[in-house]
Amino acid sequence: MTAEQSKGQSSMMPMVIVAILFFVLGFATWLNGSLMPYLKQMLQLTPLQASLILFSFYIAVTFTALPSAWLIRKLGYKNGMALGMAVMMLAGLLYIPAAQTQSFALFLLAQLVIGTGQTLLQTAVNPYVVKIGPESTAAVRISIMGILNKTAGVAAPMVFTALMASSFASTADTPLTQQQIDTMAAGLVMPYFGLAVFLGLLALAVKFSPLPELAKEASQGAGLTQLKAALAKPSLMLGVLALFVYVAVEVIAGDTIGLFALSLGVERYTVMTSYTMGCMVLGYVLGIILIPRLLSQQKALAISAVLGVILTLAVVFGNNESYAISKVLLVPFGGVALPDTLMFIAFLGLANAIVWPAVWPLALSGLGHLTSIGSALLIMGIAGGAFGPLVWGLFSSTGLGQQGAYVVMLPCYAFILFYAIKGHKLSRWK
Repeated sequence: MTAEQSKGQSSMMPMVIVAILFFVLGFATWLNGSLMPYLKQMLQLTPLQASLILFSFYIAVTFTALPSAWLIRKLGYKNGMALGMAVMMLAGLLYIPAAQTQSFALFLLAQLVIGTGQTLLQTAVNPYVVKIGPESTAAVRISIMGILNKTAGVAAPMVFTALMASSFASTADTPLTQQQIDTMAAGLVMPYFGLAVFLGLLALAVKFSPLPELAKEASQGAGLTQLKAALAKPSLMLGVLALFVYVAVEVIAGDTIGLFALSLGVERYTVMTSYTMGCMVLGYVLGIILIPRLLSQQKALAISAVLGVILTLAVVFGNNESYAISKVLLVPFGGVALPDTLMFIAFLGLANAIVWPAVWPLALSGLGHLTSIGSALLIMGIAGGAFGPLVWGLFSSTGLGQQGAYVVMLPCYAFILFYAIKGHKLSRWK
């Protein structure tokens, strides 16, 4: 039974299953925000070396997105989701020898493998959400799934920090003794073993679930022919680039905030990603309320880009000695006092929230039989998460420092604004 054939029946169970997958994707992805500063301190890495932790995770998209689309055409969306979870499970097991040997290279390999599994899962699950309902409300459905994904992003750093509480050797970015390093490394073993077991069980659950399959796309030409046809669609290809720069700024805001907090001497720096993800959840909620009732997907995208520019400037030129914002928004409710610059980075989550759910339906609109190849190309945009933090790390090594390096986000938001205003409307290359 296809998804189209089952529209008259209840779609509650498929949506619940897909929602769980989005939560797991978010949890596995946003663990990076805690893992990166943790490994930076444990292995005494430079900011540039630490950025390779994110690079190895997201660069997997570049090499596996198109093969993932081929696998999904052969195996189906449901089996593709299950296989993606299985690959992520294997990656979880790789973190154990990486921690035991304290090998940076093994950590990078584990990141590469889990990024591969995540790519396969993303390639299957995102078009599934787009296609199981009306195209006009696709952004709302993706926003609902995004809330689950980013809620996991709030939970993951908190869970990581709680599990690692006894393993923190220091709250300052200072050299550690070998005993302290051993304690931090040992603390990673059981959490990642538990994650691997959970992912394996979920892969089996998805495999034997009642999740309906999407109708197979008609085969119209070889893979290369389909790729050429997709490349001829400006709205799709510009959408790929929009997602590339979007994921770059999303990962910079979500995963480097811990490194920046560590450099400012903030305690429990591994939980900082939760602040950015919390703002993203708020953004998704606003998207569900406002789209399409009060705002079109295009207008919401444009507003997000403008807000991103304003907040980026606030981060770059902000005062690290000022705690005014957190004293109003956090401290009265039992929260901790944080520098305004960290709060501005967290607020970027609000600016970023609507971009992903808005770009997907705009880019996939009218693709027909090219939907799977279009989805794979859009998933390749996730590679921006590899290069964004890497460029930020390079700029951090200059006179700009970590704070000034956030200026790299400005051209990214400028392009997102272009796509919202004009890029998504282009029907042919001139």
